[in-house]
Amino acid sequence: MSPAILLGRRVSHALQTAALLGAMALLAGYLGWALLGTGGLVVAMFVVVLVLAYGPRVSPRLLLRFVGASELSAAQAPGLHHLVEALSERAGLARAPRLFHVPTQVLNAFAIGQRSDAAIAVTDGLLRRLAPREIAGVLAHEIAHVRSNDIWVMTLAELASRMTGTLSFFGMMLLFVMLPFSLFGAGGMPFLPVLVMLFAPTISAALQLALSRTREYDADIGAIELTGDPRGLASALDMLEKLQGGWMERMFMARVPQWLRSHPETKERIRRLMALEGSELVRVESGSWASDPFLGQPRVERAPRWHWSGSWH
Repeated sequence: MSPAILLGRRVSHALQTAALLGAMALLAGYLGWALLGTGGLVVAMFVVVLVLAYGPRVSPRLLLRFVGASELSAAQAPGLHHLVEALSERAGLARAPRLFHVPTQVLNAFAIGQRSDAAIAVTDGLLRRLAPREIAGVLAHEIAHVRSNDIWVMTLAELASRMTGTLSFFGMMLLFVMLPFSLFGAGGMPFLPVLVMLFAPTISAALQLALSRTREYDADIGAIELTGDPRGLASALDMLEKLQGGWMERMFMARVPQWLRSHPETKERIRRLMALEGSELVRVESGSWASDPFLGQPRVERAPRWHWSGSWH
């Protein structure tokens, strides 16, 4: 794949992100205007600025406490720290994300925070079930999210979606109160605002899911820019697909339409990753972490244990 095609994909993803965020903002703005007029738009803008100014400043430590995560020191996981530092340097981050360990058998990893204060949480199940090469691909994917400020983008999308749902709810309550007056000829209800209020939450949720899928594709490309190893991430995705969940979950998820998924289909992600082999991205020299035998075995004080909910073990 030529650099021009890769650049085209990145530009396309950026335009899709801007278009989806713009559509969500317009939807929320229209509802605000329909309910409160110009004042509704002003209030919506004020809330957006407030959340964007202070929301990203919430410490990742506070949010990670809710999932029982504990920070991993360099002494506990030297291989993981070496990997994250090397990938962060390649990504141009001023500060490497902090590492956290979640004692659960679920195979997962996620990033939280902003570029200057980010954290990456990895579950015990992921570290113990994936090979070092696969873990490198997963962590590179999360660092690509941090580099692209995807956490901020999805925070904005979540805000727009919640505002749309709240405005739609109050709008429908207001219409319900006005319905008797409308039936007795005291005034008709405009058709377009009513239609938008009915379907706005569903449309906003669909746009948010589409945005999430777009950012996942972009993070996959970003991960290969950092590791130069499409097969590592592709193999990790394949393992996650096979090991995650039971047969019933996989059967029902296969029937879920693509537009209702927060992540693209694994087969499509793997296909796109394998198409990157032979491109300029794979010329990045891989690191020594690919053969580090201690990469996936952190020495943690809090070992996994059984819990009544089944989430911890």
